[in-house]
Amino acid sequence: MISRLENLPNGVIGREAWGRVSAEDYRDAVLPALTHAAAAGEVRFPLVVRDFDGMSGGTPWEDLKVGAEHLRKWKPVALVTDVEWTAHGTSLFGWMTPGETRTLPLADRDRALAWAAC
Repeated sequence: MISRLENLPNGVIGREAWGRVSAEDYRDAVLPALTHAAAAGEVRFPLVVRDFDGMSGGTPWEDLKVGAEHLRKWKPVALVTDVEWTAHGTSLFGWMTPGETRTLPLADRDRALAWAAC
């Protein structure tokens, strides 16, 4: 599942993910916000992951399409999680993400949101 993070500064489109994320979750909760942010200027995207059971097959493809479509619009991308394998995967493959990517623990959630807003 994916939900919207509330009370973020203008231009920051944060989401929180937990459980198993389906391609439909991603399509409905993330893609419209990313497309809107890119059209407005920049994509600043913190993602909070409390627990994570993985993604359905189509989700990574949707992610790659959006990243490629708006390559120069991506700015800070913050992954906020204590899920070790997710943080490790981001450290290995974060270079493929447009914009600067940081992974921070859940205890640093507020710092991550502030960094994504800069």
